[in-house]
Amino acid sequence: MNMHQSISIQNSLPDDIALKIASSLQVSDVCSLGSCSRFWREMCGSDYVWEALCKDRWPGNFVDENSSASPSQSHEGWRCLYISKHSEMCGKADLVTKFVERALAYESIEVGNYLKTIELLNSLQFGFKDVQIFLLKPKLNVLLNLVGLHYCIVWLGIPADYVIEALNSSRISERQVCVQWWKLGRWFYGFRLRDEVHSRNVSLGDLAASNEEVLGVLHRGAIHEVIRVQISAAKPSGTSWSHQVAQV
Repeated sequence: MNMHQSISIQNSLPDDIALKIASSLQVSDVCSLGSCSRFWREMCGSDYVWEALCKDRWPGNFVDENSSASPSQSHEGWRCLYISKHSEMCGKADLVTKFVERALAYESIEVGNYLKTIELLNSLQFGFKDVQIFLLKPKLNVLLNLVGLHYCIVWLGIPADYVIEALNSSRISERQVCVQWWKLGRWFYGFRLRDEVHSRNVSLGDLAASNEEVLGVLHRGAIHEVIRVQISAAKPSGTSWSHQVAQV
């Protein structure tokens, strides 16, 4: 298709149809489409498009039209509001990343700090799309990927299929973590046996799909007979779903 044909199509396309097309896209695609021509720049800069993007990403923030978050109250357009809110969430994501970095000891994190990270996400009001944008990234520490996955499934109640799709689109579903937990030894004829350590290497994809045992250990933390839980990136030689019980 040459330039003249493209211009002809744009001229014949009703504005309401163009807006419907733009409003059905993700924010990155809206920005790309808006750079194609003056026509699409105007369509993609419309409040109609950015209002939909804002409400899709932060649905709980715009239930009340009289809310201070609404552009009608802040005298901003929806695009400016989206950019402002995105920048705010970017700063919050940086807080989460720094918290995990400080909590790491010899490339692993204790479950107490791990659960505090998830509580921090909740207090900062991260939504599913915020987690996708800031935490489900291949360049990040896999423990941040795990925190995001756990938060979405257990705290936000996102269906596993949606989480798996997000992992696949970010190309991190095959990344693996190692979860170890120590249990008090059992009593045997009046004697307590030595404590046991259990270890699981599992991929993020498998964890989201079906591994309730590991998610349960992570969610409960060190409680009752479990005296310690430690999470780290799996070693390269590790295989998914490995299982080990040892005496310590």
